[in-house]
Amino acid sequence: MNDIASPDKPLYMQLLRELVEAYQAFEGYSLPHIKSLGLTPAQFDVIATLGNTEGMTFKELGERTLIYKTTLTSVVDRLESQGLVQRQPSLEDRRSTIAVLTDAGDALFRSAFPKHSEYLRQRLDQLSDEEMKASIEALRTLRRVFR
Repeated sequence: MNDIASPDKPLYMQLLRELVEAYQAFEGYSLPHIKSLGLTPAQFDVIATLGNTEGMTFKELGERTLIYKTTLTSVVDRLESQGLVQRQPSLEDRRSTIAVLTDAGDALFRSAFPKHSEYLRQRLDQLSDEEMKASIEALRTLRRVFR
């Protein structure tokens, strides 16, 4: 929809429609590439979040990923069974467990993350610097509205 001032729909509904359609377009472009790397979107999210870290508690991992807490444990279970993630007891809080990439998980991160970043960059490079900055600011504003 290019007509911003559509008389038949309130402006906020037009904004919501554009937001949803932009997210769907992003997912439609991104997901096949993630799957081509041999990962599910949730697995990629965990690997990418744990990459370049010393590991995180499940609470931290849940806050930094797009994965619901109820799903996170099963995603980490699958990554652990594949030898990509391991659980370690927290040295600071005996009640907490830390999820850490194994050497194989780190190797996957170092391979998959740059490939996927480059894949996304190829599309985003179609925007000028000004368009990127305006998009960043608009998305930050929307995030503030919903928090």
